[in-house]
Amino acid sequence: MLAECRGLGGCATGDARITKGYRLPARHVIHAVGPVWHGGQRGEEAELASCYRRAMQLAAEHDLRSIAFSAISTGVYGFPADRAARIAIATTIATVATAREVERVIFCCFSEPSAELHRRALGDAASSC
Repeated sequence: MLAECRGLGGCATGDARITKGYRLPARHVIHAVGPVWHGGQRGEEAELASCYRRAMQLAAEHDLRSIAFSAISTGVYGFPADRAARIAIATTIATVATAREVERVIFCCFSEPSAELHRRALGDAASSC
C-alpha cells in the first residue's frame, strides 16, 4: 500500500485518493487529507467537508457499496470534535444523494464521547428534515 500511495503524486488538504486494500479486510482504502485546526479562520470547515465529499465521490466512482469514516482531523490535527461530527454527518447526508452507489456509511468512533457527538449530529440532521 505504501508503494501505491507514493505513486499517487500527493494529495492536497481536503482531497482524497483511493488505493487497494491489500491485506486489510477491505477491497479499497480511501485516504483523505484533513485540515489542521488553526482556530477556524483558514477555511478548515470547508476543507473537512471536502474530505468527506471527495471520499464519497471516490466510493461511488469505484462502485463501492459501503464506506467507513474515522473522525477525520479530530486527533493530532486538533479539529474540534463537535464541529467535525456535525460537518461529517451533514456532508455525508448531502453527498449520499449524488453517490447513489453507496448504500452504507459507517462512522468509526474510537471513543464513546466521539460516538455520542456523531449520534447527536445525526439526530439533529434527522430532526431538521
